[in-house]
Amino acid sequence: MKKTFVLLIFSWGALYAQDELSVLADQLDETEAEPVLATFKAFRLINAQTNETAKAHNLHFNIAHRFGTVFTEQKLNLHSFFGLDQAPDIRFSFDYGFTDRLQIGVGRSKGLEPYTELYDGNVKYRLLWQTTDNRIPLSVTFYGVAAVTTRKSSSDSTSDAYYQDNFAHRWSYVTQIIIARKFSADVSLMLLPTWTHRNYVYYKDQNDLFSLGIGGRIKLTKRTALVADYFYNFSDYRRYETDESGKKLFYNPLSIGVEIETGGHVFGLTFTNAAGILENSFLPATKSNWLDGEFRWGFNLTRNFVLGQKGW
Repeated sequence: MKKTFVLLIFSWGALYAQDELSVLADQLDETEAEPVLATFKAFRLINAQTNETAKAHNLHFNIAHRFGTVFTEQKLNLHSFFGLDQAPDIRFSFDYGFTDRLQIGVGRSKGLEPYTELYDGNVKYRLLWQTTDNRIPLSVTFYGVAAVTTRKSSSDSTSDAYYQDNFAHRWSYVTQIIIARKFSADVSLMLLPTWTHRNYVYYKDQNDLFSLGIGGRIKLTKRTALVADYFYNFSDYRRYETDESGKKLFYNPLSIGVEIETGGHVFGLTFTNAAGILENSFLPATKSNWLDGEFRWGFNLTRNFVLGQKGW
């Protein structure tokens, strides 16, 4: 009887331990399957979009500003205080998270000729989300933006701003796939295959432009990081076109900067040769050369507002 009682106690203990181990294993599986958060700290690295989207019921207010070039004709731009008196492009935008995966945004940009006075709508959707157990090793996000210019039409029929009465000529579109990976708490990288379509362009130009972007973030301290992005445009027109003096007209956008987290804000202090902020502007129309000192100060600032129940 005593042996039977001991055996029952032992069996019950073994079953209880097995149940506890099963619960623990399930908890570990759930932990391993967690999505990787904060691959990047903002929706935009410098010029490049990131894979990040607003959490559900969160509204982000974004301000981006680009100043004039630090050098002009290889001389310091002293009269404009190193370009700070000039503002080739300014952008204000709002991005709202309908879910943790879906973000819808609207914005207004000063823009670059011929696409000035730009109003845009954009969408971001997380197709894949990197997980901590590497079952999904990459994050893949779709980004699309449609922009319309409200500037006055040119009367020159050869101009790329010759819109006249055709409203469709005022539109341009960008489609992008953002492939990102957080390699560690300190290092994140991404690739951005990008297609730009403009309904109306200068007669020598092409309506479609394919670009490949690359971007990265390296954490320096708890609240600061080094960021950079670059886009290569696959366009013979942008590679070889020159002005009347023989100077190259277009360059690939290259940007470097420092990102600073300050509570509810993410602030980016940047240097870039791109005067435009929206993809529809800076991808087809970057005309400044780093090697000639034609880089400029800029900043990106994001403020988050929680309007309802939080996501994760």
